[in-house]
Amino acid sequence: MADKTMLSRRALLAGAAAIGATAQLTTMVAATAQEAAATAAAPVDIDTLERVKVDLVDPPFVHAHEQVASGPPKIVEFTMTIEEKLIEIDDNGTQVWAMTFNGTVPGPLMVVHENDYVELTLINPDHNMLAHNIDFHSATGALGGAGLTNVNPGEKAILRFKATKAGVFIYHCAPEGMVPWHVTAGMNGVIMVLPREGLKDPKGNLITYDKVFYVGEQDFYVPKDENGNYKTYEDVGEGFDEITEVMRGLIPTHVVFNGKVGALTGEGALKANVGETVLIVHGQANRDTRPHLIGGHGDYVWQTGKFHNVPDVDQETWFIPGGTAGAAVYTFEQPGVYAYVNHNLIEAFELGAAGHVVVEGEWNDDLMTSVLPPSPI
Repeated sequence: MADKTMLSRRALLAGAAAIGATAQLTTMVAATAQEAAATAAAPVDIDTLERVKVDLVDPPFVHAHEQVASGPPKIVEFTMTIEEKLIEIDDNGTQVWAMTFNGTVPGPLMVVHENDYVELTLINPDHNMLAHNIDFHSATGALGGAGLTNVNPGEKAILRFKATKAGVFIYHCAPEGMVPWHVTAGMNGVIMVLPREGLKDPKGNLITYDKVFYVGEQDFYVPKDENGNYKTYEDVGEGFDEITEVMRGLIPTHVVFNGKVGALTGEGALKANVGETVLIVHGQANRDTRPHLIGGHGDYVWQTGKFHNVPDVDQETWFIPGGTAGAAVYTFEQPGVYAYVNHNLIEAFELGAAGHVVVEGEWNDDLMTSVLPPSPI
């Protein structure tokens, strides 16, 4: 009964979101969406579709992909292996047992096109301790796939679903009774479903990008001992009770990008050149966030990441609700070091939700110049 109630609520929420989105669409985009819906509804002989095998890459990068789909829908094959591993989440040596897809926090960014079929092989090696699964927010049915992918150690499952909604979407582990623990231990990521005709600006013009920056924002809840030091546990299951107690306080000890304080700074900083257009994909599986590029903007922003909605333009800060991925496009116009932060500045500067983009190129005095450098009055 609880499962039916959850599915009913999800269906109602999805319906409400679709109604709200339709109200915003231009005539051009509405026609595109109707055409896509008709294609999605058409019966397909799976055996006739081309199969494409994709090798995933670690964040903040993404595998090679087409921005505009060539040819009809395909079956896109992915494989992810679940790893339970001890990771360091700050420069003070704080360690947590992470639950991961493919060994990274966040899990890899997966890219397909609308009406492609996603076929995922999910492997839970026998040396792991816990059962896991995967819930795709982009999928329809069976708790987003979680109901069909419950794998114990030593098992694998293969899930196929049709990617009927365009946008960036969270995926995460969702085992019954333990969802918050698995998600806040790092077991989440993003899938991007591009419109077959590519991304469009508010006037219907094609938007292209030179590269993708993939940022996974993660909140950790690490218990402390009687001396105020963060605790480390012998295995992935030992700290469950104490970690759950900290989680229920709703105050994270760390809020980080890509698994660790400073992961996207220094040698890990993102790189671009003046004139390059970057698509920033940002996921937060559990808490609200407010991305902000200090010194830049969101030229085009899909705050909740759904590409058939008309993008906002020229945004300073955008809001991504918890359990959602967002996307923004920006063309860099000046060289230098840009800070990319959660603009809850406490979380950025005190808890770790910050990264850097290092941009090379020629400075444009017309955009900014020093008229009078600091000097005595």
